[in-house]
Amino acid sequence: MWCRARKGGRSVATTRLTMAQALVRFLANQYTERDGVEQRLFAGCFGIFGHGNVAGVGQALQQYSKELTYYQARNEQAMVHTAAAYARQKNRRQTLACTTSIGPGATNMTTGAALATINRLPVLLLPGDIFASRVPDPVLQQLEAPHDGTLSVNDCFRPVSRYWDRIYRPGQLIPAALSAMRVLTNQAETGAVTLALPQDVQAEAYDYPEEFFEKRVWHIPRPLPEPEMIERAASLIRRAHRPMIVAGGGVIYSEATQALKNFAEATGIPVAETQAGKGSMPYDHPLALGAVGATGTFAANRAAREADVVIGVGTRYTDFTTASKTAFQNPEVQFININVADFDAAKHAGLALVGDARATLEALSKALGDYEVEAGYREESERANREWDREVERLYTLGHSPLPAQSEVIGAVNASSEPEDVVICAAGSMPGDLHKLWRTRDPKGYHVEYGYSCMGYEIAGGLGVKMAAPEREVYVMVGDGSYLMMSAEITTSIQEGYKLTVVLVDNSGFSSIGSLSRSVGSEGFGTHYRYRKGGSIGLDTEESPGEILPVDLAKNAESLGAHVFRARTIGELKDALAESKSVDRTVVIHIPVDRYEGVPDYESFWDVPVAEVSEMQSVIAARKGYIANKQAERRYL
Repeated sequence: MWCRARKGGRSVATTRLTMAQALVRFLANQYTERDGVEQRLFAGCFGIFGHGNVAGVGQALQQYSKELTYYQARNEQAMVHTAAAYARQKNRRQTLACTTSIGPGATNMTTGAALATINRLPVLLLPGDIFASRVPDPVLQQLEAPHDGTLSVNDCFRPVSRYWDRIYRPGQLIPAALSAMRVLTNQAETGAVTLALPQDVQAEAYDYPEEFFEKRVWHIPRPLPEPEMIERAASLIRRAHRPMIVAGGGVIYSEATQALKNFAEATGIPVAETQAGKGSMPYDHPLALGAVGATGTFAANRAAREADVVIGVGTRYTDFTTASKTAFQNPEVQFININVADFDAAKHAGLALVGDARATLEALSKALGDYEVEAGYREESERANREWDREVERLYTLGHSPLPAQSEVIGAVNASSEPEDVVICAAGSMPGDLHKLWRTRDPKGYHVEYGYSCMGYEIAGGLGVKMAAPEREVYVMVGDGSYLMMSAEITTSIQEGYKLTVVLVDNSGFSSIGSLSRSVGSEGFGTHYRYRKGGSIGLDTEESPGEILPVDLAKNAESLGAHVFRARTIGELKDALAESKSVDRTVVIHIPVDRYEGVPDYESFWDVPVAEVSEMQSVIAARKGYIANKQAERRYL
């Protein structure tokens, strides 16, 4: 219903819609713009319907299906992962919304919300909520809090959302929606945004001003630090003898990879990469040292140990990047931090260059003029790059038997993929191995979620990447533990026609934590999928532990609709990868590997506390090693 009202002497056109209808119309008309290029902010809305949203947001999505596409999901957590992966692949300029019913449907999204916020990825969450009127209280799935009548399960989204609001009256949608868009499009503040929607308010009508539904373009700027700060940074770099760059996810989100390459080539400063920043430099560039930190290469970690100036570009310096603050050991080390978020730019008492990565690198390059590192240092970096590539080739071609090593599986997939293809992973031992070993050839070709390292992300995330970049082949690399947690989005990928190639690496348990368990003296306790025997499910040190569980993951994948290949050797894996290219739906290639054949740590450390006292000799020995490694930890002040 359309009408015209007068407001303050001014004629205002309004349309009478339910709150949910108004929300969907509003979302369909939001755009982002950077460098003159406009894109729709929301590519669609994932949802699973229940009594808390079927008559509200569900009805609105049906009514306006031509304006905002609805996608059906199988798992609420998974659909948030899909939205986050989509946003990452689109460099945070586009995303998806997610709607659920109240209760368990809503709270299932909290893990996804945490992942999005920790990784600074924009997703919009629209969980149904209890009645605002409170007349039918307590309704199905309502949390009754004797001390607070306003509390619902959706309050659990507060700590994991960058913006949170509950819409008690339909008119409140207007300021809440605008605030939500501001956060979603703010590169420094973005993350999960939650609008809790009481089920009765979703269906209530209100006279919304037509201006609310007009096309709205949110500009994404490229801010620059103050010129004085750029000059201070340039002066610090000129005095350095062994500077290095740590490239984080901000390099890729800012589309600054060419600017980084130009900067490195002009100055001779070598580049190491975080998980989110992997792909900032092609693997074979002479100044690319590869991964840094706890999952780093010997090339990057040796450079980090001696660096006197570290230029962090778009990184938040997690403990994996800093090897729990043991990576940078030069007593005089100083940090220059280029970041759009002042919170990250100030870390390690660094010289904070608060600004866009691409624009700031270009300005810093200009300020440095003809500065170059000493020729010997450049040659050392180039030599380290070549030595590391030989190590990668060694691990790709181990010829391990009777089961192959995980590094050989990575090598086979890398060789089968094209430069523009994308590899996806998130949890277990695979992310660390990929960080070290994957030969990146394209800035968007590497997608490992390691801010939250969430088991179950892989297949849902792969779907999001494929939706964002249907022209690319997407290789999902997932361990059996993560696969068992969340595999149902295989069905969604088939329903929507988005083909994934899933390489399912089976090591009969939690291989990564098994290795960590052994390193802290706990002998793999509770990490292997075995029958219980003699009251125990077995330790890695036992001569005859319980038999391995007869789980057939290949059959499971087949039951979800995937085309399945079974491989026992690297040769069979290569054949399956080649054959899978001609299959027109999601493929799952199942291959068992040796859980004990890992990739070295390459002179790095990750702080996982070992029990200070124990009756176990293995733990006592591990504690001694832990204390020794802790001595290298330091604060950067």
